[in-house]
Amino acid sequence: MKMTAVSTYAPLVTLSEKQQTISYQEIYPEQRSEPTFANPNVQEEIRPQLGPATQRALLLKAAREQYTLVTDHAIPSISNKDEILVKIVAIGLNPIDWKGPAFNFGIPSLPWVNGRDLAGVVVKADKSSRVQEGDIVLVPSTDYRDIRKAAFQEYAIATHFNAARIPPTQSIHASASLGVAYVASALALGVSLGLDFSHASACPGPDLTEVVRQLDTDTIPADIREECYSGLSKIEKVKPGDWITIWGASTTTGYITLQLAKLAGLKVICVADIARHGARLVDLGADALVDRHDTHRAVDIIKGLTKGKLRYAIDIVGKDTATLLQQTLDDSVREDGSHAHLLGLTGLPKDRSPSIIYHTVPIKLFHTSPQVGERMVSWLEDLLHSGALQLPEIIRTEGGLGNVNASLELLRQGTASGKRVVVDLAG
Repeated sequence: MKMTAVSTYAPLVTLSEKQQTISYQEIYPEQRSEPTFANPNVQEEIRPQLGPATQRALLLKAAREQYTLVTDHAIPSISNKDEILVKIVAIGLNPIDWKGPAFNFGIPSLPWVNGRDLAGVVVKADKSSRVQEGDIVLVPSTDYRDIRKAAFQEYAIATHFNAARIPPTQSIHASASLGVAYVASALALGVSLGLDFSHASACPGPDLTEVVRQLDTDTIPADIREECYSGLSKIEKVKPGDWITIWGASTTTGYITLQLAKLAGLKVICVADIARHGARLVDLGADALVDRHDTHRAVDIIKGLTKGKLRYAIDIVGKDTATLLQQTLDDSVREDGSHAHLLGLTGLPKDRSPSIIYHTVPIKLFHTSPQVGERMVSWLEDLLHSGALQLPEIIRTEGGLGNVNASLELLRQGTASGKRVVVDLAG
């Protein structure tokens, strides 16, 4: 299959007083099966090994400061048989990695270790674990209050039911970019909106509402319990053939949400910068594209496409765009008693309609429920192995932990729009 490369280049980028150098290696966007990556043999070069009892790590010592590299941070210890120790090879950066320190949120205490997405090699695991020593895995670190599980260090703890094995056909660096985005997408669609993945084309997955239904209620954290049960009603569930709108479709979470929605048979309207990202979104199956720049026109177009009957929408950008999405929904209560649904990943409208059901993503469910977590990572393994899920484009930066601060500037400045920045620790 003929592929066209975006680019391979290595400019010097001044991002701090030290003028750190970032090397870019972008991934081919047209790849569809057994893709060629910047370093196709990376998995063969990784060997499970443990060094001394201390490691390099990035500490956040105060809000509104950069991370500080230390060399004497303790390697975290396994506390039970469900946990594994991973030697980190690649870190996927997320906006919260710079926004948390900059705006002083999501920081349980100081000093602290951050980082949500990682991939690496398992160096310690119980014999009963679903993953074993030597396995190459990606780990979405959603349990951010457990500093042992953070990504900005050389070794991290994970639970075996939150680790997905990466097949040899996939790049460990590209895989490091999708963990938390996949978790958010699967929970938003499969739990909050009740979408059944078991009949998904190409690669059937779990019916997460049935998994939740079988859980002991007391095992679900109280603050997400109502959300977890919101998708159980048959009349409220999104079903194959229904329209859904994604505002922020060019983000990694939007990119994954589009793919999962299409696999499960939904018709998807994508709101994004169409000039920059439209071709890719169409290639992934978007049924309609709406440009985000003229927001009032975007609302009118969405209403026109759905004849004013839109019932499901997901916002990935923020409160303002969630408010715009709210205007596109049919907020009437239908004869069967069903409602329109709006899910906001980063915020919901201040003024709400009593006839719309509002959702947030019950992200805790992934790491607090072994049953849910394992079903999700098992499906992710199948999606990666089958090639049914396309990985995000990445900007790969070298320099290890010492270059994370500079790499985060790419996110802060908006340089990485539509791509994920992944920091290599293997070199």
